[in-house]
Amino acid sequence: MKLRLIGPSLALSIMMLSGCVPRIELAAPKEPITINMNVKIEHEIHIKVDKDVENLLKSQNDLF
Repeated sequence: MKLRLIGPSLALSIMMLSGCVPRIELAAPKEPITINMNVKIEHEIHIKVDKDVENLLKSQNDLF
């Protein structure tokens, strides 16, 4: 008699436990994603000039 009750009770307990499976849901955000980037860009420009041109610029101050 006990063997006849084990089958249905086992099936019932498996069905009840299968309802406890966690559910994972992925959803897109309702608002757009905003990324604030505070970036400071500094650069230096180095110009190489021939010695002759450098001497000319030093000797004649009124060119520019």
